[in-house]
Amino acid sequence: MSNQLAVDIALDALGDPMRRRILERLSNGPLPVGELAGELPIGRPAVSKHLRVLTNAGLVEYTPRGTRNLYALAPDGQRELQQWLVALWDSALTAFADYVASAAPNERNTE
Repeated sequence: MSNQLAVDIALDALGDPMRRRILERLSNGPLPVGELAGELPIGRPAVSKHLRVLTNAGLVEYTPRGTRNLYALAPDGQRELQQWLVALWDSALTAFADYVASAAPNERNTE
């Protein structure tokens, strides 16, 4: 999968506020679906659907434990997204620095 495709899939998955809440909750450690559902204003089937989307996006992984699965953040799941955001931010900061550098001589000439 290309980096851009991975970023697009991750951003699509994170477009839903409930999925972002699930990721925030999983940042404290692995949880089963039932416990996640108990902490969210949606039912267990809806949590399972959101977890499936997050898993398919590579943001979450699960480990079978007996009769249930424990869901956790995927260790490298946000890497491509983070790299894309850093590159975007670096470009914006560089453009701003270039603008400031080019505007500074013009301001001195008007004084």
